[in-house]
Amino acid sequence: MTPASFPAPTPAAVLIVDDLEENLLALEALLRREGVEVLKALSGDEALEILLNTDVALALLDVQMPGMDGFQLAEFMRGNTRTRHIPIIFVTAGSADRQRRFRGYEAGAVDFIQKPIEPDVLRSKAEVFIDLYDYRREVVRQRDALDAHAAALTAADRRKNEFLAVLGHELRNPLMALQAGLQLLEREARADAAMVVRARMTTQVHHLSRLIEDLLDVTRIDQGKINLRLERVSVQAVLDSAVETSRPKVTAGRHSLEVEGPAEAAWIMADFTRVSQILSNLLTNAAKYTPPEGALRLATRLEADTVVFEVSDNGVGIPLELQAGIFDLYTQAPGPDGRSAEGLGIGLALVRQLVQLHKGDITVRSDGPGQGSTFTVRLPRAL
Repeated sequence: MTPASFPAPTPAAVLIVDDLEENLLALEALLRREGVEVLKALSGDEALEILLNTDVALALLDVQMPGMDGFQLAEFMRGNTRTRHIPIIFVTAGSADRQRRFRGYEAGAVDFIQKPIEPDVLRSKAEVFIDLYDYRREVVRQRDALDAHAAALTAADRRKNEFLAVLGHELRNPLMALQAGLQLLEREARADAAMVVRARMTTQVHHLSRLIEDLLDVTRIDQGKINLRLERVSVQAVLDSAVETSRPKVTAGRHSLEVEGPAEAAWIMADFTRVSQILSNLLTNAAKYTPPEGALRLATRLEADTVVFEVSDNGVGIPLELQAGIFDLYTQAPGPDGRSAEGLGIGLALVRQLVQLHKGDITVRSDGPGQGSTFTVRLPRAL
């Protein structure tokens, strides 16, 4: 959180306490200005109630009041951790002899003002403490902003380290498979065996290529280097392309896939390749997080100005605590076996970025673990 994201500071509050209403009104008129809120109390008890609920920059206390006088109120304030640091100025109509001043300073006063009050003197002294109060508040705001920024950096560094560990694991596995395949090809002379090995190697090369392309796409978007090639695109053509691209993953999981096209011919103004990537990534993600022989569904419906795509599954679902951040980089829910599924945790983040580039939006809905999930993409319709 940056300092600019903090709300504007509230006005500094000044508390004036006097048992005469006319004195309160006179002091309020002298102190009122922009950025200052004047709080009034007719007794010590009323003042304590205000102090328990409001932060105060300065307190002006009348010394001679019936019941709890100004000195007693000051002693109460000094005995409370919430109010002990509030500057106190005593306002007195009587003589401020040495004994009275000593008692006032002992009770925590920073100054005495004699009645009748000189307006310029009162304003000048009040301004000093109000400015100090505002300065302390600004220091606290900046400290909180630095703490929040440091926490964000720590979290980002932790997630970066986790990502690098996952990246190393994800890249090592296909590389080891490719290396083993090359060794087998060197030793194996039979053509049918070589074909099997080459097919496995092709699969691993495809997996590596997808990982690298996803990494590059995220970087390109962050740097503003992806330019969409917008054209009038058939919704049905996009569906067909996405299904074809994700079919190997769906087939590998022995899932059923139901595809429901639009009720009528429809178009979107979009980059065909990128929208196909959005839907195929969501289908692949659904296949990845659904136990074998699951049910996947890609449905489309038309609204007045929007084409809505829904990718749903009956898989592992998304824990409620993860749903708010599921589109963040490096976020992964547990896979069907309880462990993190394969991948780098950037697929859904990339999908959201591509959707936003098309001026659309994406949401997720899941009732929790074991309840499946539904991702809904809305893109502007081209009429």
